[in-house]
Amino acid sequence: MMAEARQEAMPGTFGNWMKSVQAEMEAALASFLPLDTMTPAALHGAMRYAALDGGKRVRPLLVFAAGALFDANREILTRAAAAVEMIHAYSLVHDDMPCMDDDALRRGKPTVHVKYDEAAALLVGDALQAQAFLVLAEGRGDAARKVEMISLLARASGSLGMCGGQAIDLASVGVTLSLAELEQMHALKTGALLRASVLLGAMSGKALSAPEVSALDDYAKAIGLAFQVVDDVLDATADSVTLGKTAGKDAADNKPTYVSILGLEESRNLAEKLRNDAHRALIPFGGQAQRLRELADLIVQRKA
Repeated sequence: MMAEARQEAMPGTFGNWMKSVQAEMEAALASFLPLDTMTPAALHGAMRYAALDGGKRVRPLLVFAAGALFDANREILTRAAAAVEMIHAYSLVHDDMPCMDDDALRRGKPTVHVKYDEAAALLVGDALQAQAFLVLAEGRGDAARKVEMISLLARASGSLGMCGGQAIDLASVGVTLSLAELEQMHALKTGALLRASVLLGAMSGKALSAPEVSALDDYAKAIGLAFQVVDDVLDATADSVTLGKTAGKDAADNKPTYVSILGLEESRNLAEKLRNDAHRALIPFGGQAQRLRELADLIVQRKA
C-alpha cells in the first residue's frame, strides 16, 4: 500500500531542514574520508579538498528526503547519502580534467588538477569512487538489501549510467542532436545518479512496493531532466562568480544543449513542465513527500 494516508505536515522550514542535512553530510563525509595525516597524506588531502566544503549537496538531500517516506534507518541513510556524494565528487574531478571538459574552476575554487596536478586528480577520482562503495559496504543492515543498494549505485555510476552519459557527451561535441537524443544523454549523465539518490534513500527504510518504485522513478526522471535543463539555462545566462564554475563553456565548446536546441524561453518552459511532472508523481505519497516537492522546486528555481 502506498503512503496516501499519511498527510501530516513536515516539521520545520525547508531552509532549516536543508541546512541541517548539509551540515550532517559535511560531518559524515569528513568522518568517512581518510584523514590527511594518513599515508599517502597528499592523496588523502586532495580527496578531502574535492569532497568537503562546497556544493549544494542536492543528491544527499534527495537521499534524506526519500528516506523520510519510509522510516529509514539513520546510519544507513547517512552512509547512502555520503556514498552518492563521493561518486558525484569524483565525477566532477574527472569531468574538469583537460582530457574531458578542461575547466579551472569548480564550486568557486580551483579544480583539483589545477590545485594539485593531473595525476593527482585522476587518483582522487578513482579513490573517491572506491571509498563510496566501501562506505556502503561497511554499514549495518540486511546483507541482501546492502548488495542491492551497492548494485544500484554501481549501475547508476557506470557505462549504463553516468559514465555512459559522459561518453555520449564527449562524442557529441559539434554534433547536432535531436531532443530525444539529448534527453537520453542526460538521463544517463545526470539523471541516473539523481534517480539512485532517491531510490537509495527509500531503500534505507522498508521494502518498496512496485507502485512506490514506479512513482519514485517518475519523480526522479522529471527532476533529472529538469536539473540539466536548468544547468543549460544557467550556463547561457549566469556569470562565473554566480555559478562557481566557468560560465558559457557549453557554447564555447560547441556542445548540444537544451538552449541550443529549444532556445532560452522554451528551455525555461520545459523546466517548469518537468517541475509539475515531479509534483504530480508524488501525489500518492501525500504530505510526507513535501521535502521531495521542495527539492524539485529548488532544482528548477535555483540561480546557480
